[in-house]
Amino acid sequence: MRREIPSPIISVVSEVISNSETHATLDSLFMYAGAPGDPPPASKQSKAMSWLRRINKDYSVNPLEILGRLIEGYMDAVIDEKDFYYRNILERKEKISKALIQCELKYIKGGKIVGTLAAPSRTLEQVILARDIASINYEFDRALVNVESNPREAVSAACNLLESLFKIYIEDENLDMPSKQDLQPVWSVVRKDLGFDPSRIEDRDLQEVLSGIIAVVNGIGALRTHASSAHGAGKKTYKLAPRHARLAIHSAHTVALFVIESWDKKRE
Repeated sequence: MRREIPSPIISVVSEVISNSETHATLDSLFMYAGAPGDPPPASKQSKAMSWLRRINKDYSVNPLEILGRLIEGYMDAVIDEKDFYYRNILERKEKISKALIQCELKYIKGGKIVGTLAAPSRTLEQVILARDIASINYEFDRALVNVESNPREAVSAACNLLESLFKIYIEDENLDMPSKQDLQPVWSVVRKDLGFDPSRIEDRDLQEVLSGIIAVVNGIGALRTHASSAHGAGKKTYKLAPRHARLAIHSAHTVALFVIESWDKKRE
């Protein structure tokens, strides 16, 4: 559904861009983002505001897609505390983020903007049973939100999503729920029912891929146990970095979609 750029965001983005760009780079940025028309003849801030308002009025474009590309460089900027402009970069990101939150929007890395209410009001169970892939993708995007600020929480979220999927599968297929409902026991039931057994596959390459998928789920479960926020840390704690959390989330996403596609194939 087409949604216009809200006025508070137009105001903040215009201010940030005009303070950060020259006339030439501002024009180049809007053109790169796909903004329609020629640059408005005005001061930098007025130019940015006029152009953003024009984007809203042009029904041949998606305003939020253009907005995402406009702020991508600011939001995805890697911040180094040693950088002389560290505070300026951080301040710009925070200003834009606050404006988005105020308007019930959220930026996702890569120039994407979604509504914070875009997550359906349905429960995760309803989303999975409806095989609503877009909404499942959104749930994983929400896990990615915590990657930089709280990798442990992000790993926990990825693991919880898999656990929920497997429990829903067991209930919907009328299988026996294991007494212990952690990730490993429920995953064991699901993979057996779906025939995820490498020894039953003749193709050596597919055997390795399927073995890898099984190992991935085991690894994500172990990572949550030893390094995520789901369990109290013992004497030895993992130094969990954002790249580790990102790997866990993307891996969990791949497994989830494969399970859902296999589930649909089984029902056929």
